[in-house]
Amino acid sequence: MEYKAKARYVRISPRKMRQVADLVRGKDVEEALNILHFTLKAASTHVEKTIRSAAANAINVAGSTRLKVEDLYIKDVQVDGGPSLKRFRPRAMGRATRILKRTSHLSVVLEQREQK
Repeated sequence: MEYKAKARYVRISPRKMRQVADLVRGKDVEEALNILHFTLKAASTHVEKTIRSAAANAINVAGSTRLKVEDLYIKDVQVDGGPSLKRFRPRAMGRATRILKRTSHLSVVLEQREQK
């Protein structure tokens, strides 16, 4: 069964967040949290928080007796672009330039590993 969590309107550009999401795609949950804890990027805290939320959702739905965090792995991590905040920056000769402050939507899907 799949367990999901989403973080929407995160104030980091999707390109920067995808760099961090690529580090943990397909890994076990505990290994991914360990990697993210020591990653020196601002997006790592948001990805870590969303993975913890998905793991908590999994334990809440399945029950703590049937499911352990050690059995979960990250099946899918998607980073999509959210709405951009439009701002203006003054430039030469009285002109102004538009600045886009981008946001991200992050979705994490966890699944239980098959027992061998």
